[in-house]
Amino acid sequence: MNVYTTDKIRNVVLLGHGGCGKTSLTEAMAYLAGITSRMGKVTEGNTVSDFGKEEQKRQFSINTSVVPIEWQGHKINILDSPGYFDFVGEAEEALSAASAAVIVVNGKSGVEVGTIKAWEACEKYKIPRMIYVSNMDVDNATFRQVVEEMTDLYGKKMAPFHFPIRENEKLVGYVNVIAETAHKWQGKDVVECDIPDYSMDNLRTYKDTLMETVAETSEEFMERFFGGETFSDAEIRAAMRTNVNDGTIVPMTMGSSTLCQGVYTLLEDIVKYMPSPENREVAGIDMKTNKIFAANHDFSKAKSAYVWKTIVDPFIGKYSMIKVNSGVFKSDELIYNVDQDIEEKVGKLYVLQGNKPLEVKELHAGDIGALAKLTGAKTGDSLATKAAPVKYGRWEISVPYTYKRYIPKNKGDIDKISQALQKMAAEDLTIKIVNDAENRQTLLYGMGDMHLEVITSRLKNEYKVDIDLVQPKVAFRETIKKKSDVESKYKKQSGGHGQYGHVKMTFEPSGDMEMPYVFEQTVVGGTVPKNYYPAVDKGLQDSVLKGPMAGYPVVGVKAVLYDGSYHPVDSSEMAFKMASIQAFKKGFMEAGPILLEPIISLKVTVPDAYTGDVMGDLNKRRGRVLGMNPTANGKQVIEADMPMTGVYGYCTDLRSMTGGRGEYEYQFARYEQAPSDVQEKEVAARANSLGENEEE
Repeated sequence: MNVYTTDKIRNVVLLGHGGCGKTSLTEAMAYLAGITSRMGKVTEGNTVSDFGKEEQKRQFSINTSVVPIEWQGHKINILDSPGYFDFVGEAEEALSAASAAVIVVNGKSGVEVGTIKAWEACEKYKIPRMIYVSNMDVDNATFRQVVEEMTDLYGKKMAPFHFPIRENEKLVGYVNVIAETAHKWQGKDVVECDIPDYSMDNLRTYKDTLMETVAETSEEFMERFFGGETFSDAEIRAAMRTNVNDGTIVPMTMGSSTLCQGVYTLLEDIVKYMPSPENREVAGIDMKTNKIFAANHDFSKAKSAYVWKTIVDPFIGKYSMIKVNSGVFKSDELIYNVDQDIEEKVGKLYVLQGNKPLEVKELHAGDIGALAKLTGAKTGDSLATKAAPVKYGRWEISVPYTYKRYIPKNKGDIDKISQALQKMAAEDLTIKIVNDAENRQTLLYGMGDMHLEVITSRLKNEYKVDIDLVQPKVAFRETIKKKSDVESKYKKQSGGHGQYGHVKMTFEPSGDMEMPYVFEQTVVGGTVPKNYYPAVDKGLQDSVLKGPMAGYPVVGVKAVLYDGSYHPVDSSEMAFKMASIQAFKKGFMEAGPILLEPIISLKVTVPDAYTGDVMGDLNKRRGRVLGMNPTANGKQVIEADMPMTGVYGYCTDLRSMTGGRGEYEYQFARYEQAPSDVQEKEVAARANSLGENEEE
């Protein structure tokens, strides 16, 4: 592939609802650009961008793939991102590398939740965008409906560039709104034709909309518009170029990706109206001078880049996907990883075309490429030189809150599973592995149940290891409410040297729930020698790990050793430790034991219409709604306290209640006493497990 300078580069991410046609559009672009000789299909698993086995099996995108195409002397880096919410981390990574977006809307389904989320993401990161209405060859697909829905949602910034010509319910051509010309597709050719009479009303409507949109871009245009003047094609296009870049105009076009119709004009519009990286500001910090480094995709500055994605594939190896923020990267150069403080030699430079690496000599500022086998590099790392070590801020990636416990089907695979998950977590930042030592379980976090299912399937198919996902144990705690006074004697005589330890102890609440226990001694007269105090303490240490009531860790207990006795020959540290353990079990159960459950602070963000359903569901989960705060975009943030037990399955239920528009986040807040029914259930479960172990 040729080397392209910054002004000739377009980095475009495809966003939209799952199944709206992003991958089919990518395939049509690749076909028109000559990358493929025939168009693949998602249903046949032979597209350029969906090359993963899981993607081919499930027939939807899981990872963001890059397909660079050469078009009219420009390089367009197409970033085909997943539309399903469980893989939002991939779309967020793609946004970090993009300079513009094409939001794909299914012409039959209309505006969906994924469309709105894509728009909100572009607003958040100030990404210029276009709307492409796909599947216009399908019956009941309607461009006008999508235009109306988008205009209702986002105002008059929506500017239709083309709209369809239909004959006998089939898509046969399009009308160019700016030029007021019509074209029909005849095989691979496009021929000019008369605008059909039935299209004239639509043309006038869209042209008026376009004129009004252009008029709102400046006071001069506004005066001319109200004075009855019309704008020339050149003025319209000049206004478009400027205002598409700042987001005040959003072009709308349409086509059929599977028939490769309307895609040619879309590519032309990307080159004409979408900004090159030089129009996007980016800045880091020079760690040597501690000053701001305004990279701004300037090829003449010191070279610097950002690892926006990592690919760790058992078949094609490891690639660090980079976005060059300044300077020019060349092969066989030393680069400095600012975050890891290591210097590595770059061998060859690549661009990835799906999963196919193509070698290039240089990558100029603004371009997207790949470096192979950078051992220390991770997603989010900054690459530069030791002379100018520029560090960039890390991109915001969604936090995973859905989790399950995973159990290896084969215990001998524990290490292999751990290594495979570490590789997958390096590739996908929304995967998190947590070792919950207290409950002796390992937790796998993801963005939703489908995400966890895909991880499990990948482990089996790519890494040849099997796991089961089960409901995790909740980290309950045990404590006491009253005071108890107990005596415990550990005595064993079996001939010869025996065992003897005798303690008298009190147990009461310590008031400090951060500490498992506090140990004090008030022994008078040496009834228990000082050298046995550590043994009593060790007995308490072992006891608080698994409480006597339900087997959960103990917190907030004060233990006082005040008396006891010893035998000059038979007493030992082991005997006093055992006596202490027995005393703890007895004293704990006599001191009003209670179960504490973890409480989380939960924030649920939903559109106004769903607040009633969400609050009703929170009540079912024993949540306490603390209040609601409106946001700027017509949503409500519901704040509530909820037991950790209510989190399990919440992601799926919230999406179901809100049609996928609800989002939530939480963090641990404190422990509270569990209701009696919850406590009884946990104690019964403990008794059952002990009974089963005895039978075994």
